[in-house]
Amino acid sequence: MIIYIGNKLSKHGYTPTSVETLGPLLAQYYDIQTYSDKKNKLLRYFDFLYQIFKNRKNTELILIDTYSSLNFYFAYSAAVLSQWLKIPYIPILHGGNLIERVEKFPVMSKKLFHNATINVSPSKYLNEYFNENGYKTVYIPNNIDISMYPFKERKQIQPKLLYVRAFHKIYNPTMAVKVLFEISKTYDNATLCMVGPDKDGSLEDVKQLARELNVIDKITFTGRLKKEEWIALSSEYDIFINTTNFDNQPVSIIEAMALGFPIVSTNAGGIPYLIENKFNGFVIEKNHVEEMTNVILSLLDNVELANQLSKNARISANEFSWSVVVTKWKGLINAYLE
Repeated sequence: MIIYIGNKLSKHGYTPTSVETLGPLLAQYYDIQTYSDKKNKLLRYFDFLYQIFKNRKNTELILIDTYSSLNFYFAYSAAVLSQWLKIPYIPILHGGNLIERVEKFPVMSKKLFHNATINVSPSKYLNEYFNENGYKTVYIPNNIDISMYPFKERKQIQPKLLYVRAFHKIYNPTMAVKVLFEISKTYDNATLCMVGPDKDGSLEDVKQLARELNVIDKITFTGRLKKEEWIALSSEYDIFINTTNFDNQPVSIIEAMALGFPIVSTNAGGIPYLIENKFNGFVIEKNHVEEMTNVILSLLDNVELANQLSKNARISANEFSWSVVVTKWKGLINAYLE
């Protein structure tokens, strides 16, 4: 049996994480038990440890979603218990701020990552960093069901911008409003759709700025949408923007590639490993409103470039289809179950 621990919180209204997306897919090939759906953080922490200890005699391998937030300590505790029980474990690395966490807590990090059977990074960015710092790591990307994403080739585009990310200061959502304001100076018909839940009160900051810049009527706020809902909505928009200051390998960008969006993103974290500048999107400096504005204006003036980015983005997305990713996971897991 394989135990996979992570935050199974979608039933409480949270966005599904890897344990809820990757877990069921791997369960087609292996006996996998996933934990935990406890909403309370402390109860979830103890449930992780309890399930590992309870199932210790039947468990051959433990997968541990590892983030840069409070979950880092959960992952560390699960790893220490796994070591004590002599059960092999594999941390799966997430979170754009994980490198900062590793550097801030080197002793804990060494115990967590150095003693792992192997580390798995869904991002080339983290894979490179971890290997360079002596932690044996392999790259297995996040996956999407490519068939869910109807490709729309952008043969002509309008100044219709789409933002799909939570409202949190680390994602810098106010930058999207500033970019819309600048685009509106040239294109009065410019619009912006912002899809995602409010995480830290940033939504009200965004709305206040939009009112001050007099573009509030140009913005649609949808709140949290199901994946199928925002995919359907996406056909109404032509340029995907990502304004974050911290990132790893956001699934939303992979999804935007599959949908055929010309993408303009900041160069935070692992994004330059995901977007090849001027091939399948544009990468600009973090918090550089003028640069993002100029790139968008250039796309609106160059339909051929936008169309080529659209087609290349879809080609790039194929790397993340489950049919490709599953062979990597099966190869890795089988090597440690033999």
